Amino acid sequence: MSLDQCADQFVLALKPDAELRLSPRSDDADAYLREQARAHKHIRPSLEAAVAFKPDVVVRYWGGDMLLLRRLEQGGVSVVNIEDSRDFDSIRSNIRNLASSLNVPDRGEEMIRNMDARLAAAAGQGKGRRATYMTASGFSAGPGTLIDSILRAAGFKNATKAAGYQALKLEQLVLTPPLMFVRGFFEQAFMDWRGVGRHPVLKPLMAASDTADLHASTLTCPGWFAADAALTLAETAQ
Repeated sequence: MSLDQCADQFVLALKPDAELRLSPRSDDADAYLREQARAHKHIRPSLEAAVAFKPDVVVRYWGGDMLLLRRLEQGGVSVVNIEDSRDFDSIRSNIRNLASSLNVPDRGEEMIRNMDARLAAAAGQGKGRRATYMTASGFSAGPGTLIDSILRAAGFKNATKAAGYQALKLEQLVLTPPLMFVRGFFEQAFMDWRGVGRHPVLKPLMAASDTADLHASTLTCPGWFAADAALTLAETAQ
C-alpha cells in the first residue's frame, strides 16, 4: 500500500507484480508512471482502508497522518519512508533502501543503472551556461535543492545564487535575463495562470533566450526520473 503519489511511483517501478493499493493521485497528469497506475486499485490513505486491505508493507513520502502510521506499526506492518533528496546520491540511497525492503534489490540496482546512464548522456551538455529555473507561480531553486543538482548534472550553472526555494523578482529577470529559462510545471495551464512566470513581460525574454520545459512528472517527487529532467536540459542545449 502506498500513501502518496511519490510512493506510488516507487512501488509501481519496483514491485509491479505485487497486489498493490495506490493513492488517489497515482494516475494524475503529473505522475511519472500514470499509465501503469491505471491497472491497479486506488484507495484513500486512511486507517479504514488499511484495515480492510491488510498490507504487508506500506510506503510513504509525505502521505498518511500520525494516527495511521502509529496504528500500522503497532499492528506489525512494515512502514518504509522515502527520504527527501537534494542530489542523486540520496536518490540512489532511497532506491536501495526501498528495493531492499521490498526484497527486490536487483530491480533497484537496475533502476540505478538506468538513471546513471541518463545522467552520463546529459553530463556537460550545458557547457557552463547560466540557467534560471522558474515555475509558473514565479518560484526558483538555488543550491541545496534537487533542481540545482539537475541543472548541474546537465552541465549548467544555476543563476539562482541563494540557497533553497524562493520567489523570483520580476524586475531582476527583466534587467538581467538568464541565458536559459528552465520552466517547470508550465504545462499545467490550469495552475498559477496569473503567476509571475506567466507575466506578459517575460514572453519576449523567453522568446529571445533558450527555453527548456521540464514535465511536471519529472519534478513532483525525488525519484530516479529526475535524470529524465537532466536529459531534457541536455537535449535542449544541443
